[in-house]
Amino acid sequence: MMKQYLTYEVDQHHLKLTSTGEWTLNSVLQIENILRIIPYDRKIIWDVSGVSEFDSAGVLLFIEYFERFQKETEIEVVGYTENQKDMYKLLNKNIPEIEISGKKSTLENLGKRTLEIYKELTSFITFTGHLFYAMFHTFIKPSDIRIKETVYHIHQSGFNAIVIIAMTSFLVGMVISYQGSVQLAKFGADIFIVDTVALSITRELGPMITAIVIAGRSGSAYTAEIGAMKITEEISAMRTMGFDPYIFLVLPRVIALMIALPLLIFFADIMGIFGGMVASKMQLGISMTQFIDRVYEVLEVKHYLLGMMKGPVFAFLIASVGCFRGFQVSFNTESIGLHTTKSVVNGIFLVIAFDALFSVIFTELGL
Repeated sequence: MMKQYLTYEVDQHHLKLTSTGEWTLNSVLQIENILRIIPYDRKIIWDVSGVSEFDSAGVLLFIEYFERFQKETEIEVVGYTENQKDMYKLLNKNIPEIEISGKKSTLENLGKRTLEIYKELTSFITFTGHLFYAMFHTFIKPSDIRIKETVYHIHQSGFNAIVIIAMTSFLVGMVISYQGSVQLAKFGADIFIVDTVALSITRELGPMITAIVIAGRSGSAYTAEIGAMKITEEISAMRTMGFDPYIFLVLPRVIALMIALPLLIFFADIMGIFGGMVASKMQLGISMTQFIDRVYEVLEVKHYLLGMMKGPVFAFLIASVGCFRGFQVSFNTESIGLHTTKSVVNGIFLVIAFDALFSVIFTELGL
C-alpha cells in the first residue's frame, strides 16, 4: 500500500525516487517511513510528476527531505507542476527555487551573488531605519531608555576590553617606533620618531586598532547573543508581549558601545604612545623626559580630537552590524556561527572603509 506514494530504484550512478498518489496529511506518516530508510550516498533524481494531490503537509514533508538530501548529495527534481512550484515557494520563501540544472554558469553565479548583496543591503537599510526610529522614540520619551542594561553593556564592551586594548596598542606603538627609528637614524633625525608615533597613534592607528579589536570581541558577542535569543524564540515572545526588540535589545548595545569606544580610544592612545616611548628609549636612547617634552611640542589638541571623533561612528557601525546579523540568524546553531563570522568581517571592513573616508575628508579640509 505504501508503494502508491513513493518508490525508489538504485543503480550504479544514481537513485531515482518516484512520488505518486496523494501527498496529503493522511499519507505523510507512511511516506516519511519510506523516506527515512532511503540511502542518499549518490545523486538523487526525484520525479514528482505522479503526485495526483498535495496539501501543505505533503509539501512541507517534501521540503524537509529535499533540504536533507541537498546537504549530503546532488539532487535533481523533475516533473513538478506550476501549482506544486507555487506551493513550494509559498511555504519555503527563504529557500531558492527548485532547479533542474545542476551546475551554474559563472555569470549566473555572479548575478545570484549580486542579488544576495542587494537584498542584504536593503535589509540593513530597513534595520537602520528601525534603529533610528527607536532612537527618536527614546529621545521623545527618555524614560524608555534601559539605563541598567546600557551600563551593563558599557562594562562588558568597555571595561572588560581594557586589557586586550592595552596590550594591542602598546605593541603597535613599539612596532611603529622600532620600524621608524631604523630609517630616521640614517639621517640623524632620531627625535622625529616622537612625531611619527604621537601623530599616527592619535589620528589613525589608535581609533582603528581599537575599533577592529572591539569588532572582533563585542560585535561578534552581540550577534551570538541576539541570534541565540532568536533561536530560543525569546524575541518572538518579546514581540508577542508588546515589547520592541530594537528598544530593549539593540539600543542599549548601540548606546553602550558609542560611550565605551571613545574612552577605549583615549586609553589606547596613551598606551600606544607609551609603547613608542619604551621602544625609543631602547633603540635610540631617547629618554622619557625628552620624549614627553617633544610630545608637548608636536601633538596639538586637534590631532587627538580628530581621532576621538571617529569613535562614536565606528561604535555605531560595529554595534548596528552585530545586532543586524543577530536578527538574521535562522533557527539552527550553524547559522549562529555563519552570521557571527559575517558580523566580524562586515564590521572590520566598515571600520577601515570609514577610516579611509575620514582621512580623505580631513585632508581636503586641511586638518
